Amino acid sequence: MRMVDLIAKKRDGHELTTEEIQFFIKGYTEDEIPDYQVSALAMAIYFQNMTERERADLTMAMAHSGDMIDLSAIDGVKVDKHSTGGVGDTTTLVLAPLVAALDVPVAKMSGRGLGHTGGTIDKLESIPGFHVEIKTEEFIGLVNEHKLAVIGQSGNLTPADRKLYALRDVTATVNSIPLIASSIMSKKIAAGADAIVLDVKTGAGAFMKTIEESKELAQAMVNIGNQVGRRTMAVISDMSQPLGRAIGNALEVQEAIDTLRGEGPEDLTELCLILGSQMVLLANKASSLEEAKQLLQEAITSGRALDKFKQFIINQGGDASVVDDKERLPQAQFIVEVPAKTAGYVTEIVADELGTAAMWLGAGRATKDSEIDLAVGLMLDKKVGDRVEEGETLVTIHTNKIDIDHVIEKIYDNISIGEHAEVPVLIYDVITN
Repeated sequence: MRMVDLIAKKRDGHELTTEEIQFFIKGYTEDEIPDYQVSALAMAIYFQNMTERERADLTMAMAHSGDMIDLSAIDGVKVDKHSTGGVGDTTTLVLAPLVAALDVPVAKMSGRGLGHTGGTIDKLESIPGFHVEIKTEEFIGLVNEHKLAVIGQSGNLTPADRKLYALRDVTATVNSIPLIASSIMSKKIAAGADAIVLDVKTGAGAFMKTIEESKELAQAMVNIGNQVGRRTMAVISDMSQPLGRAIGNALEVQEAIDTLRGEGPEDLTELCLILGSQMVLLANKASSLEEAKQLLQEAITSGRALDKFKQFIINQGGDASVVDDKERLPQAQFIVEVPAKTAGYVTEIVADELGTAAMWLGAGRATKDSEIDLAVGLMLDKKVGDRVEEGETLVTIHTNKIDIDHVIEKIYDNISIGEHAEVPVLIYDVITN
């Protein structure tokens, strides 16, 4: 078998066989196939697409290129949740303890973030003492006993995907639905989930900017998951403005605590209930979405969800007193309010630009070697559709830097105020098969 033949075959619009896909992934992972040939194949896939069978084969070949996490020792249906990313996306911090409070096992493998704010691990490490460096046996034991644990991502998880993504990034082949879908799903499958709930974002702060693109990606991932034996569904949710009000690591932890207490932002709360209901249903802990949502709401009202979060923090070495005393979370030295220049209604908040403003404060990583300031970020005092008076606070900046004029200017440039505004739709579609 020769790589040049595979390139020519896909260039001419033909299907690659399972064996051919496995050959190229194995050869590339083991440095037997050079970058330039894989670049050529990626470009051929970009223009010629892949069938559903090819996509599933590519996903499984990448999943098997490194460690495959075995969660069979954990009782029950293991349901994983994946978000395609956004600004102020605090859902995992809320969902994990919320669904675990209903005895749904959450064995979460997470990474660090590159971009606007940190990843789930960075956010959790805002809690003093919290750590994710736990052995596999302890991880499985915690999930079996307490239904919840988070561990750092394995260094050898889907190495083929890491190599292929880095190549796609410099060869203009990132925006290919089969390559994006197989990249995401290979990691979820290698992480050992029985079922997968996908939160596919759409809008200015999302990877996929249009609803049509987001639906196409969601459908591709659902098809792959179901083809390879994982019950998979997707929710298309809005990211035209940041989710919730917090953008920043410790700020998002506080917002998650507020949400688990039943006092969180309406949009974040609703999305968590929608995603959580799907997770509970897939885990066979409810007979309908309506029942699942009611059970989740009861877990919040009764305090069980917040108690589960406290226990989760304690189990992984953290200071659970942060739940009742937010001052124990990292605090920024300076608080700066950004007032509205005119009265009216907030008509637009450009999510990714506000995310960039938070990154400039130190809330995220511009490069993989950047250090995150866990205390800093933005709190949105107004969201799209809200009335604001001249001089009223639009955004509150939490900063350890004095020179932030460029951040303030970025905020003003990306929040619009007009005479009329409509609140964006939160959920655009749900795809189950």
